[in-house]
Amino acid sequence: MKTERPRRLSTAEERRRTVLATALGAFAARGYWGTTTTEVAKAAGISQAYVYRLFPNKEVLFVAVVEHCFVQVRASLEQGVADASGSSPDVVLAAMGDAYSRLISDNDLMLIQLHAQAAAVSEPAVREAVRQGYARLVEYVRGASGGSDQQVQDFFARGMLCHLIVSAGADSLDAPWTRTLSAGIRHH
Repeated sequence: MKTERPRRLSTAEERRRTVLATALGAFAARGYWGTTTTEVAKAAGISQAYVYRLFPNKEVLFVAVVEHCFVQVRASLEQGVADASGSSPDVVLAAMGDAYSRLISDNDLMLIQLHAQAAAVSEPAVREAVRQGYARLVEYVRGASGGSDQQVQDFFARGMLCHLIVSAGADSLDAPWTRTLSAGIRHH
């Protein structure tokens, strides 16, 4: 006689993680304004009502995705610090930059950052999540690297330039303007 295993129901936290992962992909592909909670629910294999039980509205869901991305960025920067071959600010910042460039080779994370910055212009909750995320990252980079304000600013400016190069596909073109923007920047 064949015994059936009892069906294990997922917990709300497991469903929340599933919805977050699904929403990350959906928001990356279509942005804040182009993504519906119905699409997220369907992709996650749950009802829209259940999405709303986990996240009261689309804005809260998007903010959770943005916050999740900032956590991933922080973890990659921490890995960069751990992998650094020295302790000078230049060496640590270069290692963090390398770790970050590996992270954004996953275009979904980079796209969420770009969509979040665009949505922050008109959506106060998203703006606050972006502000808080960058505030924590800037302070982490400053403390972990020991870099000056100028070095930290340059680090973040270079990261934004990486977003532009990758999102515009400039790294796949051989033109004077792309060589100028891409000089000294390595992508994974």
